[in-house]
Amino acid sequence: MSVPKYKIPEMIDLPDRQWPSKSITQSPQWCSVDMRDGNQALPDPMDPDQKLEYFQMLCEIGFKHIEVGFPSASQDEFDFFRKLIEEDLIPDDVFIMGLTQSRPHLIERTLEAFKGCKRGIVHAYIAPSDLHMKQVFGMERPQLIETAVAATRQIRALADAMPESDIRYEFSPEEYTDTDVDFSLELCEAVFAAWGKGTPEKPVIMNLPATVERRPPNHYADMIEYFCRNFSKRDCITVSLHSHNDQGMAVAATELALMAGADRVEGTLFGHGERTGNVDLVTCINNLYSRGIDTGMDFSDLGHVAETVERLTGMPIYYRQPYAGSYAFTAFSGSHQDAINKGVHKLSEAPDRFGMGWKVPYLHIDPSDLGRKFERLIRINSQSGKGGIAWVLEQDFGIEIPKAMQPELGRYVQAYSEKVGREISADEVHQVFQSEFVAPEGPYELIGYWPRPDDNDPTFIHGEVKVKVNGGEKVVSADGNGPVSAFVAAINQIVEVDFTVDDYHEQAVGKGADAQALAYVPLKLEGNGVVFGVGADSNINQAAVRAIVAGLNRIAKK
Repeated sequence: MSVPKYKIPEMIDLPDRQWPSKSITQSPQWCSVDMRDGNQALPDPMDPDQKLEYFQMLCEIGFKHIEVGFPSASQDEFDFFRKLIEEDLIPDDVFIMGLTQSRPHLIERTLEAFKGCKRGIVHAYIAPSDLHMKQVFGMERPQLIETAVAATRQIRALADAMPESDIRYEFSPEEYTDTDVDFSLELCEAVFAAWGKGTPEKPVIMNLPATVERRPPNHYADMIEYFCRNFSKRDCITVSLHSHNDQGMAVAATELALMAGADRVEGTLFGHGERTGNVDLVTCINNLYSRGIDTGMDFSDLGHVAETVERLTGMPIYYRQPYAGSYAFTAFSGSHQDAINKGVHKLSEAPDRFGMGWKVPYLHIDPSDLGRKFERLIRINSQSGKGGIAWVLEQDFGIEIPKAMQPELGRYVQAYSEKVGREISADEVHQVFQSEFVAPEGPYELIGYWPRPDDNDPTFIHGEVKVKVNGGEKVVSADGNGPVSAFVAAINQIVEVDFTVDDYHEQAVGKGADAQALAYVPLKLEGNGVVFGVGADSNINQAAVRAIVAGLNRIAKK
């Protein structure tokens, strides 16, 4: 008989499902499994010193449930557990968690590791899927329930022998999403009864894992809602999620399952874990934060967190990783750059227009909330537009390019990027600005300009200009109703270009004694053409005449 290699997963029988109309309005409880699930999947697992640094970082971020290892797996794992307890390295409000299989000798070793801890969670698991029972364990359903119940009773007895410790219980029916949902319920009910002391104040954690992602996210949500509806003592359990990312949908599956009624999320920073990894807690947590939900987690210095994780795990973070990737808040497209630039400059209008403090095109969250810098916001390449280029110069150098000048500057920067065939730095953008607009090569070199007010009318200026033209020095004089007007009248005696200067833009760059004036002067040519020159000087009038000379050199160059 021919059968398909793969088949469409069967839907859960839940015709009156409620979760699609729900919203996530409060944060779940967060549990990091980086040091167990994440660590076991590293090519080079962390050593004890690295694990301690990682543990302390997780505590600083704000995690209150941290699975620190598999104490029965090795002497190193056991010893690390003991180190945390014996050296009093666990904050008073943090529960450390240890994983164990449902096997008597492993349970005994695990509880031995917990001795003396203030707060702990013993996490036992067994896989009730037909796949595991038939092809791994060789068990039938009654045998599997009996094994899980016996394990739970053993853990209860050993925990009761440590009255000085607050020992909680977590049970995982591994491969929950590949298991008959009614059998999972039957198993979890039996385990809950065997534990015998689940209360609203000290609930049993029922962790329902998508151990291997075989179903779409809506199926996971259906299975979670079904479980929440049908468990007999719902108020005495915490329904926990543990999603893997085999089909790339772990974050979506987690969010939909939270809508379906789950209370807790297990995962890792940046999704470390077996195969394609666990659900990425950085993404999950910051998704909720960006929607105005207080998550209780502190990622205000996400760059430091990312650097620490990369250093301790040896695993690089993808450059387009949400929130932490180097390109996460970067726009290359010119239209995107221009929109971001305009949106940031109009942020003061966001509260009245949108009822919220942050509303910027293409940026769903303020990068500064995560310790990201605005000067890294826009990157420049041959696809970049005038708005992004202007943004880089303003953010990195304080240079405010007039809007009318931006298209021409954009063309020069794009041409440079095409020439070098790569992304270019902010310094290179500034270099193009300097070489093309401030100090372009050309026949004219200003030696000096001396504007002197008239003795009888100080608004009337006598100007003397000394300039080199193709290496030869010339001196000319002229009058005008201002310093710039007198300069234009004088220089027009030398150049063969018919131009005028009307309005021009000026700004101060820097503060105090080091402040410089920048003048952006449009030279209006006969035939309505305009060529910009830019000048810099401590005196605004001198900056303006230098800009005119720069513009004349640009005309000659063209």
